[in-house]
Amino acid sequence: MELGLELVPAERKQIISRLMQFYLYDFTRYLDLDVNPDGEYPAYPGLEAYWSSGHNKYAYLITCDNRPAGFALVDRLLRSSEGQFYMTEFFVMPKYRRSGVGTWAAHLLFDMFPGDWKVSQIRANSPARTFWHRVIGDYTNGAFLEKFNSRQGNPSQYFSTLNVGRVNK
Repeated sequence: MELGLELVPAERKQIISRLMQFYLYDFTRYLDLDVNPDGEYPAYPGLEAYWSSGHNKYAYLITCDNRPAGFALVDRLLRSSEGQFYMTEFFVMPKYRRSGVGTWAAHLLFDMFPGDWKVSQIRANSPARTFWHRVIGDYTNGAFLEKFNSRQGNPSQYFSTLNVGRVNK
């Protein structure tokens, strides 16, 4: 299995938009989402900013044997007490789950962006929370903090890649 992670240029942004439809479908288990009369989920709010807002948003395509397997949206947080980087969205298609693809991609992204990270899930998505506990726990040797949003109750994990000895400081 050959894995890849590539920054998606503006001329290929439609691949993220298309994969986002599967991502949103996945979320129908946890949120009340409906398709429009054309059978599409609404456009992901702010997705265009990953190609138009400068250098603080990154859209990555995850591939397996040169086929799309998922995506990751990473934001660089400016002047935030929450950290320097935020895993805004992360999706691995069901076919590739439980194969190590998601763990590999997440760890590579953590290595690529050294600093303080925040990763969040919606409260009802317990499989995602379990995944991130394992992935971040493995990456940091358990050195992460979890907090819950006081309004929505959504969990977030906080950690630093600089404390794990995996990246160059």
